[in-house]
Amino acid sequence: MAENATATITLSNSENTSSLPVHSGSLGPDVIDIRTLHKTTGTFTYDPGFTSTASCSSKITFIDGDKGILLYRGYPIEQLAEKCDFLESCYLLLNGELPNGAEMQEFVHQITHHTLVHGQMTNFFNGFRRDAHPMAILVGVVGAMSAFYHESMDVKNAEIRKLSAIRLIAKMPTIVAMCHKYSTGMPFMYPKNSLGYSENFMRMLHGTPCDDYLPNPILTRALDRILILHADHEQNASTSTVRLAGSSGANPYACVAAGIACLWGSAHGGANEAVLVMLEEIGDVAHIDRFIAKAKDKSDPFKLMGFGHRVYKNFDPRAVLMRQTCHEVLNELGLHDDKLFKLAMQLENIALEDEYFIEKKLYPNVDFYSGIVLRALGIPTDMFTAIFAMARTVGWIAQWDEMITDPEQKIGRPRQLYTGAGIRDVTPIATR
Repeated sequence: MAENATATITLSNSENTSSLPVHSGSLGPDVIDIRTLHKTTGTFTYDPGFTSTASCSSKITFIDGDKGILLYRGYPIEQLAEKCDFLESCYLLLNGELPNGAEMQEFVHQITHHTLVHGQMTNFFNGFRRDAHPMAILVGVVGAMSAFYHESMDVKNAEIRKLSAIRLIAKMPTIVAMCHKYSTGMPFMYPKNSLGYSENFMRMLHGTPCDDYLPNPILTRALDRILILHADHEQNASTSTVRLAGSSGANPYACVAAGIACLWGSAHGGANEAVLVMLEEIGDVAHIDRFIAKAKDKSDPFKLMGFGHRVYKNFDPRAVLMRQTCHEVLNELGLHDDKLFKLAMQLENIALEDEYFIEKKLYPNVDFYSGIVLRALGIPTDMFTAIFAMARTVGWIAQWDEMITDPEQKIGRPRQLYTGAGIRDVTPIATR
């Protein structure tokens, strides 16, 4: 981070001025350092949602929404999704560089041999209603992991932080699969060390003791790609939640549980689930024109889910890869004639050709395709966000670790613009 200019703030109703340093990163817009603003002018900035505020400096992920760029440690997401698997991407996010052969072998060995959960953790599941949402279970179980790894409280110890990262990445597929099995009344399936990361998850999710699951390489690769594309996404709501929780010195399991809780919100991790709900509402290709008209009508509350993106103002680079994966999966399973998938593909064609969508840059985003792919993989809709959490865990823990080692990091404490009552006196209850 280099300082290359200054910004002078002068208040029109005061003689106070403040000269603030302007910092440049390696990519992206410059930032005005406002840390001395209150001291010199007596004012704060006001930025609901922090959409114009950099809360930290980071070397992990970079997004240029106008140009449709997403980089993990400098590597384009397109190249990682095409040339690497999920665990390679995990190693990159955690360590800053792609692994060589020996490093990758050791990393895979560590992940593989930490996939089992403590036997007593299975007792937690019995405390939930049988119809509990998988995300409700996931928040509780992941948060409870700290009860089994007391050393994780020492967040200043680099080796303990590294071990915590391995445990979280390794055990998350096991726990997510258990959440599904519990909610469906099926027995838990334990991981097999002979299988890869995504293969293991598919087997634990779909297999049973009486009828084991044989992973399909095309379907496994599709899941692996979904995990890569969702592994990190800069300072989004859940990542910021993890960092904020971690700024207090909280252990990594509590911080990731906080991230999972934030991700559960419908405006964040539930977008691909909302796509499927929308497709079910439309129901048939014969109804598309009516719903397209509703989407264009500003007075109609109906919205087409899975189109456009808050960050990507041109196109979502992840969507291009997910579209390819989507068609590979549909071809492999022969689902192009499925009613819902035909509806989705017709909707996609309209969005790519209709002038209204093109003008407003409402292109299909990654959530549009990932929801379709996950459904094709036989994954229930209520599990979509849990799989998102499984993918994002590595990003959360990498961001948490970076935050812990940042010498400029302080406990998070946003300011506010107070608009309530002024100072007033309390009167006795008899006279109120």
